[in-house]
Amino acid sequence: MSENEANKQAEQDDIKNTKGYKFAAGKGVMNLPNKLTISRMIMIPVFVLFFYVQFTGHYFVALAVFIIASLTDMLDGKIARKYHLVTNLGKFLDPIADKVLVATAFIVLLTRPQVFTANLGSWAIIAAGCGVAVILGREIIVSGFRTVAASAGIVIAADMFGKYKTTFQDVSVAVLIAGAGIAELTDHIAGEIINYIGLALFAIAVVLTILSGINYIVKNIQVLKQ
Repeated sequence: MSENEANKQAEQDDIKNTKGYKFAAGKGVMNLPNKLTISRMIMIPVFVLFFYVQFTGHYFVALAVFIIASLTDMLDGKIARKYHLVTNLGKFLDPIADKVLVATAFIVLLTRPQVFTANLGSWAIIAAGCGVAVILGREIIVSGFRTVAASAGIVIAADMFGKYKTTFQDVSVAVLIAGAGIAELTDHIAGEIINYIGLALFAIAVVLTILSGINYIVKNIQVLKQ
């Protein structure tokens, strides 16, 4: 064992002796990161429920659920890397939970045409539908690409375009829901302004989604040549 490997092993042993590790490790594959991932999946139908059930402020409750679910995505990865708790179950569930959460949010938003049309006209909902289709299509294509790469023994890391894409998707969903919530409670122009900001973020998210997909394929085109 080299000195570098010995240092890494010693570092891992030190981490395993901490209370934080013992709490996060749990038992078997059901460690804290995987529990957070599963909780995110459970929150998806809860988000949909509050989005549709009519009561004062229901959009804001749905927004809170969405934000909490999105935060678990950030937390589970950080905890898994910090304490070396990456498992096959986590590798399988985490990307599924992320994609289903965002896809569900955009789909339910499409069922509220006023979120996308604003004062822009009916063409805006068509454009929004195309944008959501692009987002879903990119995720399906990249997931399939990852599967092919994995079968060839190639591990493909996420790039910066992908991270920016995810950030803008999540933020655009949050802002659009906030705008819908304000518009439902009051006629104040603030709701309209926030809605336009959300639409601008959504447009950026679609562009980043396209660039991310193209960059992903181009950088790893060798996978398709095998």
